[in-house]
Amino acid sequence: MIGTVLCYVLLPAARLLRALRDAFFTCRKNVLLAKSTSTQIEGIFAATRGKSVPEEQEALLQQWLEEGAGNLSASESAPAVGKVSVTLTSDWLEGSELLMTSLSNLNSAPEVTWCAGQQLTELHALASSEPQDHEVNELAKLPAEETVAVAGSAPWAAVVPQTDHQIAGCATIDVEVQNEDPAVLAWSLARGAETVPTEPPAWPIQDTVQFCPLPAEVPYHEILWRDWEDLSVQPCVLEQVSRNTPLFEFRVMSYNILAQDLVEQGLDLYLHCHPDILNWNYRLPNLLQEIQHWDPDVLCLQEVQENHYWEQLEPTFKEMGFACFYKRRTGTKTDGCAVCYKHSRFQLINLSPIEYFRPGLDILNRDNVGLVLLLQPLLPEGLDLKAVSPLCVANTHVLFNPRRGDIKLAQMALLLAEIDKIAKTTEGSYYPVILCGDLNSVPDSPLYKFIRNGELSYHGMPAWKVSGQEDFSQQLYSRKLLAPLWPSALGITDNCQYVTLCQPKKSGRRKYSRDFLLQFHFCDVACERPRQLVLLEGVTDAKPDRPAHWPKPAAMVKDPDPQPFVPRSSGIIQHGLNLTSVYSHFLPQRGRPEVTTMPMGLGATVDYIFYSADPVENGSRGGRRLYRDGTLKLLGRLSLLSEDVLLLANGLPNPFCSSDHLCLLASFGLEISSLREGCQ
Repeated sequence: MIGTVLCYVLLPAARLLRALRDAFFTCRKNVLLAKSTSTQIEGIFAATRGKSVPEEQEALLQQWLEEGAGNLSASESAPAVGKVSVTLTSDWLEGSELLMTSLSNLNSAPEVTWCAGQQLTELHALASSEPQDHEVNELAKLPAEETVAVAGSAPWAAVVPQTDHQIAGCATIDVEVQNEDPAVLAWSLARGAETVPTEPPAWPIQDTVQFCPLPAEVPYHEILWRDWEDLSVQPCVLEQVSRNTPLFEFRVMSYNILAQDLVEQGLDLYLHCHPDILNWNYRLPNLLQEIQHWDPDVLCLQEVQENHYWEQLEPTFKEMGFACFYKRRTGTKTDGCAVCYKHSRFQLINLSPIEYFRPGLDILNRDNVGLVLLLQPLLPEGLDLKAVSPLCVANTHVLFNPRRGDIKLAQMALLLAEIDKIAKTTEGSYYPVILCGDLNSVPDSPLYKFIRNGELSYHGMPAWKVSGQEDFSQQLYSRKLLAPLWPSALGITDNCQYVTLCQPKKSGRRKYSRDFLLQFHFCDVACERPRQLVLLEGVTDAKPDRPAHWPKPAAMVKDPDPQPFVPRSSGIIQHGLNLTSVYSHFLPQRGRPEVTTMPMGLGATVDYIFYSADPVENGSRGGRRLYRDGTLKLLGRLSLLSEDVLLLANGLPNPFCSSDHLCLLASFGLEISSLREGCQ
């Protein structure tokens, strides 16, 4: 009932307001033409011509200009040379309130409505009044820098959103005052303004009607504020501090910075973003400023475009004190992964780039890559480098396709095998490991559990279920994982180790090559009748003669190239790196899950930092293995955000965060053994 009443009341009122508005602009046009030169009108509407307006509005605008020029003398209509000072009279300023909208309505562009009584009053006043002399005198007293510059098309313009029934004029603003005028603040995003004023200055003309007050800019800094969580106060770390255990402290950042080529190939994913904030020239300074602000010692980047890396990123990172290594994706892809470390804090021991593509293998037919580095922490002079353990750092970007979990598992197995080779000590244990990357898998998915728990039974599992990104359970036919997941020719065991490095389960088990076994194909033993064979006349009663084409029996020789035994399980893969996540993937203070990316407006966690820890004996909770810090200790982390918070900032990317992922940052400490012994 209320809706019906409102409908019958509001619709006629809206039509009345529309008619009054049209009459208002017609009257306003006549007044302006009567007391303004064609140059002034040209300056007022200069910025509007550059905008895409309907044809009938362009025609109306041109008609106004022609009528105005025809009614004026030649001296009045002659344009000035260079910049023309446009006098903003009180009549024009009175109408400016109808032409400006708030910053929050920049994209929607609603019509500004006024009450009917106020419009009628303004119409009568404009039709019967002339500019007041004292107002013109006050305008004449303004300093030169306050004048409005008109030269063809102004570099900055307060452009008004247009509707189907309305065209709005634009007042152009000098570049020198762009950071002080609230009108520029309203439309700076549309023209690519890089600076935004914090508070508007007082208007110089007190007696004239001011522009409508604009709401403050979206406070991205406050909305996207991320706290630093100090984890050094945890009992396990305090115990180390109480024992005077010195630590080598360092920070690690993992960041998917969104390659520009991928932006341009998938613009449909970023329809919520203004085109200007997707420009690489806008995004690059933001990304570099964010990295420089958090000042990591080890930086792992994904989706790094190759030409941007060599031309811009690497030179900048070197100036910041980083040593950099890059691996482009194989095939025709233009982006890849990069690992950078501060050469004042680490020294490179070993480097191993990884290509997951293997010709002829359907399980490894994608172009993803990874990097594995072994770094030696640098201690102050006078301390032995052996006092602190080397650190293995791995970085990767796993396949996105939610339906191909089999490929994701195989890629991860290759990466873990490479880490196993690089991080294994001569005694058979492992140096501390930090694994960063965009794994395109959500927490508690089978792939996540495999990394964290060290084991996964995959036989018969639907491939889409591995990453947990999407639910394809309603499909009738889906790919299932079968054992073995990859062929033995890949040279990797089900324990995610290279065959040449792993030890056979039974040390005394004999191993023979194929060539060695083929020696027995035509041997005499093959022609002897078994003793237990039933004697059948004409069938098994005689020893067959050796065919003439059979070669002579070869002497038994020792196999010169024995092939190691490759243990394969029935649908179970394992690894022994003992990795746990830096993040808990849940925000207890908000009661919501953490988010690292927001594709299509839906928050998800796909980026991780895993690190080596000691498993708790007989410790598990909800299917998760429990860990405690060992040689490598987690000291702190940069908190993540929830989906609802990112929605307040219009998702990712936005003017504050220039990637569609959030950066991950953690602080670690490595025990320094010799100093600990000295302290004791």
